[in-house]
Amino acid sequence: MRPQTLAEYVGQQHLVGEGAVLRQAIESGRLPSFILWGPPGVGKTTLAQLIATMLNKPFFQLSAINSGVKDIREAIESAEKQTLFQQKGAILFIDEIHRFSKSQQDALLGAVEKGVVTLIGATTENPSFEVIPALLSRCQVYVLQHLSKDELVGLVQRALLDDEQIKAADIEMVEYDALLLYSGGDARRLLNALELIANYRKPGEPFRVTNELVRELIQQNAALYDKTGEQHYDIISAFIKSMRGSDPNAAVYWLARMLDGGEDIEFIARRMVILAAEDVGLANPNALLLATTTMDAIRMIGMPEARIILSQCAIYLATSPKSNSAYMAIENAGALVRQTGSLPVPLHLRNAPTKLMKELNYGSGYQYAHDFAGNFVQQDNLPAEIDGKILYEPGANPAEEKTRQKLREDWKRKYDY
Repeated sequence: MRPQTLAEYVGQQHLVGEGAVLRQAIESGRLPSFILWGPPGVGKTTLAQLIATMLNKPFFQLSAINSGVKDIREAIESAEKQTLFQQKGAILFIDEIHRFSKSQQDALLGAVEKGVVTLIGATTENPSFEVIPALLSRCQVYVLQHLSKDELVGLVQRALLDDEQIKAADIEMVEYDALLLYSGGDARRLLNALELIANYRKPGEPFRVTNELVRELIQQNAALYDKTGEQHYDIISAFIKSMRGSDPNAAVYWLARMLDGGEDIEFIARRMVILAAEDVGLANPNALLLATTTMDAIRMIGMPEARIILSQCAIYLATSPKSNSAYMAIENAGALVRQTGSLPVPLHLRNAPTKLMKELNYGSGYQYAHDFAGNFVQQDNLPAEIDGKILYEPGANPAEEKTRQKLREDWKRKYDY
């Protein structure tokens, strides 16, 4: 059921629709190295293969699960030979690139830098955390989205017409809701479920597929579709939202579900570190310390005992006071930077390591905080154009109310706290 042309490709129109950024790069033939970041079953591998076909380029594919540095080097050597004899840059597709170690990712740098290969990486994890900065800086990142209800229904209808095995079952789709809900926007899960349903048909009987039938068959065969952590995004979402919602009972339930399904314990711990900063934040700064300690501890201990450490951290985070003020502060600051551009650093805050810089008044007028009572002096630390702009708004919790009061006292003539 993989599409053979871009016209048959389902979803991701923000990337491959008419006039979209990746579509333009493909049609121009000037394809950068890039990483496709998105949930499972939304067409990352298919898109990479289609691009190679459209551009008539050699295509090499590795999976980070079972490939090492030796495999990477062999693929690059083969790509160099193809380029030498055919004068066309090869595409190196690496599935689950987030599973590559630093040394494995380092092995790609030279070939990507020299243009020996155009790298296309696929990942379900945030590349900012999982791809080394040197490689990330050489790649564009394109975000893929879950397939919509209409797109999933279209896939089912196409399979009913085009797939020989499914077409032979003579299925009449009476209801779609349960099938679509189960798929979670994942085309692979959707088609696997449809195949399961087609195999269930008894010869000579009308085959009307209802929500009830789908739920019954999926429950009977749940193990077929729950073997890898890539299919647990709905559960990790429930886990995070339960901790954010201060519900320790739900948090440990979803934790147990993930552990029972074989989820990577570092994946769970990493999400708790993020939540500790994003959702607990300055209401309880110790939460980030415990979460990072949890990450170290589970690496040392491993399963099955690591489940106890994860449980302790999940309960602690769920029962902690909550604040997203640090998250909002950096979001506000980022928005202001994009709005105002590269404003100059005030002269008194600039570094002045040379005589010329001192003559240009770099650092002149700077007041050293430790020379003043309470190690504080009020001075201008922002560019003049945005002086007095509040980016950090303390949360409504005891810890940050104290912070608000101190800011109000210290900065009463500048910031309106």
